[in-house]
Amino acid sequence: MCFLQAALSNSRFKLCEGDLLEGDRLKAAMEGSHFIFHLAANADVRFGTDHPTKDLHQNTIATVNVLEAMRATGAKRIAFASTGSVYGEAEIFPTPENAHFPIQTSLYGASKLGAEGFIEAYCEGFGMQGFIFRFVSILGERYTHGHVFDFCQQLKAHPSTLHVLGNGRQRKSYLYVQDCIDGILTATERCQGKVTVLNLGTDEYCEVNDSIRWICEELGVNPELKYAGGDRGWIGDNPFIFLDCSAARRLGWRPKLSIKEGVVRTVRYLRENPQLFEDANN
Repeated sequence: MCFLQAALSNSRFKLCEGDLLEGDRLKAAMEGSHFIFHLAANADVRFGTDHPTKDLHQNTIATVNVLEAMRATGAKRIAFASTGSVYGEAEIFPTPENAHFPIQTSLYGASKLGAEGFIEAYCEGFGMQGFIFRFVSILGERYTHGHVFDFCQQLKAHPSTLHVLGNGRQRKSYLYVQDCIDGILTATERCQGKVTVLNLGTDEYCEVNDSIRWICEELGVNPELKYAGGDRGWIGDNPFIFLDCSAARRLGWRPKLSIKEGVVRTVRYLRENPQLFEDANN
């Protein structure tokens, strides 16, 4: 709720608290809407196998509920936060939107791919317009989960030691949150097709070890690194993520911040808002 304080003072903002699995409340909240930005999900890939049906319910079924609420209220346009995880362990790098889908490696990715399919089918069957955005990992203000958060939380508690899942050589892509928002808005303004599928990311990637170095430099610490070992941190952790974002570039969108700049801004934000670590533990 702390993230909404500024919005609550705006007369054009309306907060409706509820659960996307509660169909009637969802329909009531969406009454009078024309364009739905569906960003809600269980985004914790790492613990998917601890609760195997959570991604199904909170990602796929919740998305179907959103689509049904749109059908009931007459809303015709939807922007959906999907993920680069739908590519599984990709065979082509950078990975384009039309890449062959390999075997899914995470319940999260599978649930998002299922949601994409329902959006495409509803657009075909009910005359809706869909925008599907396959993000890399998002960084920046209001960031509350992910490896930068975990590393900063560890270092705040024990600055002399940092435990790292995997071997640290996993190659990852990240995108600053404002750049992500700009990409979404650019596409929704300029794309006219029934369904638009776009990758959103930077034209670079980094190793986890690179991000550790940037985080430690910003925090002024030099911890001993203890690696769990292996080429991935958990089941479904793809060791290389790098998306081809040329389609989004052709729309005129380009990220303003590099991965390093996004990581540094995130670390500064977390350092200035230490209560987020306490909230994560409650």
